[in-house]
Amino acid sequence: MNSAQRQEAAAQERRERKRVADLLAQAERDELEAAWEALPSKPAVQPVRGPETGLVMVRGRIGGGGSPFNLGEVTVTRATVRLASNTIGHAHALGTDREKARLSAIFDALWQQSATKEFVEKAILQPVTERIESYDRKRAEETAATRVDFFTMVRGED
Repeated sequence: MNSAQRQEAAAQERRERKRVADLLAQAERDELEAAWEALPSKPAVQPVRGPETGLVMVRGRIGGGGSPFNLGEVTVTRATVRLASNTIGHAHALGTDREKARLSAIFDALWQQSATKEFVEKAILQPVTERIESYDRKRAEETAATRVDFFTMVRGED
């Protein structure tokens, strides 16, 4: 494997980890708990950090491209765990739900293992993706129902 191929493989792995982290952050606690209960064999989990709750500054941009400014702070809970296999999982979630952050970190670590990656994809990531897509589709339909098309009539020269 040459250098360009290694870089592309590393970039693909980062994109996949980002996708997993994004979906786990958007998962509901009951979805995570149901997947945990469905897990055939529960791994031994050791906390590395947290779960702990703190504040994160949110930055915004006027018009999406203007100068950045501090919008305000949001509450975030994070957790890092180590499985018995020494795989490390990380998670961040809006709010103060420590159990959600802990379970998300566990599923992040399980996703990294080839033996449990498919389970995490099917039990958590796929249902969360479907729920988000359904919500977005419903919202788009509701918005489209209230859409008004404006047109201009030319009345001629005065």
